[in-house]
Amino acid sequence: MKFSSAFPLKKARAHEVCGDGALAFAAISAGLSEGTVVWVSEHRLPVVNPEGLFPYCDPGRLLVTRADSHVNVLASTETALRSGAAGLVVAELGAAIGLTEGRRLQLAAEAGGTTALLVIPEGAGSNAAETRWRCAGLPPDTGGSSDLPLRQNYPPQNGPDSTRWRWSLIKNKIGTLSEWIVGWDAAAHRVIVVSEAGG
Repeated sequence: MKFSSAFPLKKARAHEVCGDGALAFAAISAGLSEGTVVWVSEHRLPVVNPEGLFPYCDPGRLLVTRADSHVNVLASTETALRSGAAGLVVAELGAAIGLTEGRRLQLAAEAGGTTALLVIPEGAGSNAAETRWRCAGLPPDTGGSSDLPLRQNYPPQNGPDSTRWRWSLIKNKIGTLSEWIVGWDAAAHRVIVVSEAGG
């Protein structure tokens, strides 16, 4: 499967991501989306710092919303999706969601023409999601040939980042599963596929 057929995420659908690199995946998705990004999280989780996402997306496009419970994160996410006012709605979920909740979010994404990205704990996804990704950080490259030169060769945030992730597509309603080793090029504002993993 070609990376470009899976990412950027398909519009007007609900997608899920888990793993220690899930927030980076969400930040990159936010940067590649169009328009406003609504980021919803439960009050007990650390609040996302829009300035910290600067290498990936314009913090001025982020609308950060806090909810007092898991149920209200889902309700706020559904409302934002259905409104069609945002290009992407990111929801950080601290607990599993069922098929009913997942289906409601999928229908809201379709109704509003908005993409949903649910940041979920491992194993907490819904069968209604269009895709599910597992994202894991990899040790930094210490040299050798690469499409992404080392960070010290560039001023901060003006060149390729040495951070690498393994992005595994572990659920896909419309295609096959695959995984890739990727990095982020802040200057070009794009994901670079270093290699297809295990392929």
